[in-house]
Amino acid sequence: MVKTVVGEEIQLKSVEDRLSHSRLSCQVGLVIGKISTSLDRGFVFDLVPTPLNDTGEAASWIIESKDDNNKKKGGAKSKTQSDSSSSLFIDKDWVAEHARQVSRMLVGGMKVVGIYIWMNESLFKNSTLVLCQTVKGVADAAPIRDFGWDERLLIHISYSPSRWTCRNCSLSSNISSSSLRPCDFKMGRVFSTLHKFKCIYNFDIRFPIFRESISNSRKFSGILRDVISRHAEELKGAKALINGNLVNEDEQCACDGVQEVEFLLPFMSHSYFQAYSEEEVLGILVFTGSVSSYAYSTSKEAISQALADIKGDIISSLHSRLDIICDEVADGQSDDDEISTETPILHLQLQLLRKGCSLSFPRRVFVPWLGDTYICDYIQPSETLEVVKERCVELMWMEVLTDMSVVLEAEAEAESVKLSTNSLRETAIPELKSASLNNSNADKSSVSGKQLEKSNNVSIMAALFVLFVSVLVGLLFFAFRT
Repeated sequence: MVKTVVGEEIQLKSVEDRLSHSRLSCQVGLVIGKISTSLDRGFVFDLVPTPLNDTGEAASWIIESKDDNNKKKGGAKSKTQSDSSSSLFIDKDWVAEHARQVSRMLVGGMKVVGIYIWMNESLFKNSTLVLCQTVKGVADAAPIRDFGWDERLLIHISYSPSRWTCRNCSLSSNISSSSLRPCDFKMGRVFSTLHKFKCIYNFDIRFPIFRESISNSRKFSGILRDVISRHAEELKGAKALINGNLVNEDEQCACDGVQEVEFLLPFMSHSYFQAYSEEEVLGILVFTGSVSSYAYSTSKEAISQALADIKGDIISSLHSRLDIICDEVADGQSDDDEISTETPILHLQLQLLRKGCSLSFPRRVFVPWLGDTYICDYIQPSETLEVVKERCVELMWMEVLTDMSVVLEAEAEAESVKLSTNSLRETAIPELKSASLNNSNADKSSVSGKQLEKSNNVSIMAALFVLFVSVLVGLLFFAFRT
């Protein structure tokens, strides 16, 4: 349970000023921050409002019971409004979708840790159930896989009276108003206490596709999720070098600047690395590339937490890229459409794949955010950085980027994450092709050698014949002369 929550004072005061001048009667959005279970403390970086939906409606509004059709969608605050006869409505699905997309843009140590609500005090007391349900939907859409934290934060910004409060919302199966428990909330300097960690993680995973799996009719997207999850378990046990040195992971980080992290996996650590025959294996799934990762840790956290955040960020980044491709295929095709040739793997079943194919994953880029921190986004090979600008404005409520040179493109196209499938002979035994080529060359050499040997024998016989004739002619000439 988080006992204390510290919010970044400069940023949260800016949010409060924006809301105070907006004349909105209510607003719902996401809480972006960091949870430290070892310190029983939460840190809030920013509050991001949920944007308008596809029809231009706000994610929350107040409904008066006297006239259910009178929806004050982001309308002006009314001092004479009767709170006892009003209720809060939240588009929970839209808020959850916003949380799902924003969670992809966060790096190690940053999470969607809850929601905030801007409304008056009396109406808040009558809306705890719908708020808890919204928190539960956000937690399901943007899960925190790194550690078992079964709560989320609910921050209430009240304009009547003017004050901030924070509560822990339990994610138990029985959501009710009793799921909320108060916790201490205060403001301070959060960004100034953060340490930055950076990692370029290279991987080359080769996973066998068994013939017996064909009967399961599994798609490659599901198989690849299993591969990523298995690799996550291996990465948890990897040792780390920071700035090229082994460190005591139980100590706190005392260095300033960016800390370079390198992970060392044990040799032949893959649990599925063993010998198979062609009768057992249909082909090989090759998952390779480089992942650029950032993570942020507070000054009081141990180095082990920062390393866990980086490992979690690497795996989350791989999952996010796979989700983006799957979402793109699902949005672009109906159930009756054929699978696009540009994405030949993810939605194909094993028995339909007859030859090797490959697929490039989206590249990760980093965008300057608050303080000295970065958030990230992913671009497809056909996209430009302009789409990054649009998503940052819409999803993160950022100002429009005018200088795109500040965007870090740490992953080059040649080093981006790629997926390919090959037959067992092409991947597991690549020497066969060269060996067959060498054998054919050897056969040609042996034939030409035999021909050369035969021609040499003929030359020797001719030379001996000439020598014999010369000797015979010489003897006859000497006899006649005598």
